[in-house]
Amino acid sequence: MRPDIGDWSELLAEEREMDYFESLYSFLYKNHSKEIYPPKENWYKAFEYSSFANTKVIILGQDPYHGINQAEGLSFSVPEGVPIPPSLRNIYMELKSDVGITVPNHGHLSYWAKQGVLLLNSVLTVEKNSPASHANHGWEIFTDNVIKLLNEKKHNLVFLLWGAYAGKKAELINLERHLVLNAPHPSPFSANKGFFGCKHFSKTNQYLLSTNQTPIEWGIPS
Repeated sequence: MRPDIGDWSELLAEEREMDYFESLYSFLYKNHSKEIYPPKENWYKAFEYSSFANTKVIILGQDPYHGINQAEGLSFSVPEGVPIPPSLRNIYMELKSDVGITVPNHGHLSYWAKQGVLLLNSVLTVEKNSPASHANHGWEIFTDNVIKLLNEKKHNLVFLLWGAYAGKKAELINLERHLVLNAPHPSPFSANKGFFGCKHFSKTNQYLLSTNQTPIEWGIPS
């Protein structure tokens, strides 16, 4: 695990000693000759941008984008200059409808992350052009433990769970301590089934204000 993830380092230090973590890194090492996304230096980028202390919203994705230059360690985000993926375009459409933002001309979401939005994928790596290729090798245990840690040690977080896969993570969250918002995935295959109109962004800010927290500025500078 990279040493520069701030206050997460001590909180997650025990994970490195677990058998599953050793097996995970053994799997990654055996596959190091294959093209893996994001680059190794970005595997823990979500934790670098959003410290444990500052995290107040969690947007959970499944695994990284598997196309060239897309994955950067933040769920749903792509680097500036990379075409905006369809799911993120739909997220922007809902944002515009919900809170009236101007849709940015890029898909880089660090502006959210730096405000305490943890953009966490359940699986942190993927093989090029092979979605879910690194599923069930240990990342899910690690990120489930991150969710459990947030659930147990913080109060009044907002978890945005989009799609059936993310929705299953609700069982890890105490609904009396935190707000969980569920909706279909923003993918073009499901956005029309309830993601559009879910108003999760305004509901998030209403909850943050009601719990004496600073709301998120959802508008991303172009």
